[in-house]
Amino acid sequence: MELIILLVLPPLGSLLLALVGERDWAAEVNILVSAGTFAAGAWLTMHVIAHGPILTGNEEFFIDPFNVFLVALTSFVGFTTSLFSRTYMRIEQHHGRLNRRQLRLYHSMFQLFMFTMLLALTTNNMGILWVAMEGATLTTVLLVSLYRTPASIEAAWKYFILCGVGLAQALFGTILLYFAAEKVLGNVGTTALLWTRLNQVKGQMEPTVLSLAFVFLLVGYGTKVGLVPLHNWLPDAHAEGPTPVSAVLSGLLLNVALYAVVRCKVLVEGSVHSDLAGNLMMGFGLVSVVVASFLLWRQKDIKRMFAYSSIEHMGIATFAFGMGGPIANFAALLHMTVHSLTKSSIFFTVGHATQKAGSQAMDKIRGLITVNPTVGWGLMIGTLAILGMPPFGVFTSEFLILITAMRDHPWATPILLLALAVAFGAIFSRVQAMVFGETDLKRLPHSPTLLPVFTHLTIVLILGLYIPHYLADWYREAARIIG
Repeated sequence: MELIILLVLPPLGSLLLALVGERDWAAEVNILVSAGTFAAGAWLTMHVIAHGPILTGNEEFFIDPFNVFLVALTSFVGFTTSLFSRTYMRIEQHHGRLNRRQLRLYHSMFQLFMFTMLLALTTNNMGILWVAMEGATLTTVLLVSLYRTPASIEAAWKYFILCGVGLAQALFGTILLYFAAEKVLGNVGTTALLWTRLNQVKGQMEPTVLSLAFVFLLVGYGTKVGLVPLHNWLPDAHAEGPTPVSAVLSGLLLNVALYAVVRCKVLVEGSVHSDLAGNLMMGFGLVSVVVASFLLWRQKDIKRMFAYSSIEHMGIATFAFGMGGPIANFAALLHMTVHSLTKSSIFFTVGHATQKAGSQAMDKIRGLITVNPTVGWGLMIGTLAILGMPPFGVFTSEFLILITAMRDHPWATPILLLALAVAFGAIFSRVQAMVFGETDLKRLPHSPTLLPVFTHLTIVLILGLYIPHYLADWYREAARIIG
């Protein structure tokens, strides 16, 4: 029942908001639908923790500790983003950047976007996973181009073309996966794409075909993760789309794409019995961390800067999953969690800051601590958290990844440390000036929605100081499933 509610409520909400999304109370409807989705996600999580994995819907849906934790995270951040967007989008409408038709499109596509991500996380069928990722691309294109400016339309087309090409590679990888599975499972139709069936026979599938399939799947879904050199769409999409869209792009969509890659890695490693998949992920992850860290210094737009920060952190998580093992997998799962919570909270504060300054240029944003102390402190605390300062959870996950790299791949440790240091200098030097610099701007005329910001940051702080035993057991079980 909880799975049905989880997957039915967002599309129903999208349909309703497509009809009434421009009304004054549409934001409240968006919040209610998101709250219901979060409640269903929490209910599903408790069921899986208490009773174990769920295989249902003629084996088309499979929920285990790995994807249920991402379901809970996705539904929670979706709910808090809907809370933030209520005030943010009304201010955008008041400033004349959005009309009522665009507001209706935003509300309906937000819920449809949530549905595609939840479908991708819960499906057991690798083909449906690809369809859901393609659906997420189409809905995001409409959200990125919401303002209908030349820059936003260009960013949306760039996103559509690059991710479309990437997902075409993923489709070919999925076809190869089916080809390898059919040789073992027989002519059983789409059953040959069920992940649970594939996982049972992965040792019998042709290693060469599966290795080739993983290359295409990694390139395809890696484009959605934002891995270098497949990352060019991500900074533009963040910079030109509404800030709530930036929050869910960085905080949720990148996780879902990485989840798809890891599911494929489990199958390939069981068949090939080599480190090919892990080495490829380590290579792409490490290059992403290094390139993104140095490109941070060139950014002048605050949303582009934090978009490159997302590329850096997804590179760290990809590198950790590539190393594999219980500690690295545990750390990667923790890093996905704390990055999602921290980065979305940062974009929430950035949204209010750019609305007040009337610009996304960092040299135009100054004195946030004077303009609105809670916005200023929210941005500064969020920045310190995302930069890995103790005692926040990002420090814990990065520390675990670094000590694993020291033990298993010592050559990579100095590269990671250098990249993290470069990123720290680039981001902290800019944010410090934006928060504490002098300004003649008056205080914000509206009350910003900052409850989601400090809720996220509080959770990240708690995870840095103490991980509850039930959550630690959850991560360990998910890490075991990944291998």
